[in-house]
Amino acid sequence: MYRVGLTGGIGSGKSTIAAIFEVLGIPVSNADKEARRVMNEDPELRAGIIQHFGAEAYAGGTLNRKYLAAQVFTDASRLELLNSLVHPATIRDGQKWMRGLGDRYPYAIREAAIIFETSAAAHLDFIIGVFAPAALRIHRTMQRDKITREEVLQRMKNQIDEDIKMRLCDAVIVNDEQQAVLPQVLQLHRQLLEIAKNKGS
Repeated sequence: MYRVGLTGGIGSGKSTIAAIFEVLGIPVSNADKEARRVMNEDPELRAGIIQHFGAEAYAGGTLNRKYLAAQVFTDASRLELLNSLVHPATIRDGQKWMRGLGDRYPYAIREAAIIFETSAAAHLDFIIGVFAPAALRIHRTMQRDKITREEVLQRMKNQIDEDIKMRLCDAVIVNDEQQAVLPQVLQLHRQLLEIAKNKGS
């Protein structure tokens, strides 16, 4: 099965694009949601997080996201440490999910904010970028997460430059509230069906 990645900076609208692909019958896995599940379920990963971040990382036996976020969002080295623990486990989980789908679908999508920042890109055949201007991404994230502009900028600092990210992608969907996204997704869907068909034959 053809393995497709879907990425973009914070507030770019990846989830909106992912939902359209799902309506088209394409299975989508969200790396952020899966990472939270893996952080709760994987005993080895839990032990590593507790070792480096303390027992408070699992308040009441489940992941204390607020505590962990406070630990890493203003400290690049702590964020790097957390990522080094979480990303390998999440990538393994994503690969297992893809394998579990077998050949029932022409392609499947792994939605992740950080694909190029980790080794995830090496496990994908095609990567779609979702682009939106920085000002719009900041506004969307402030509205969605009820956080300040400074907090959004701090999170954006932890991701690679958006222009570089888009250049690394095989295709880009522009989600700037000026261009309609549906025709872009439909065109890409047809393209991916054709690629998957040729790959299969």
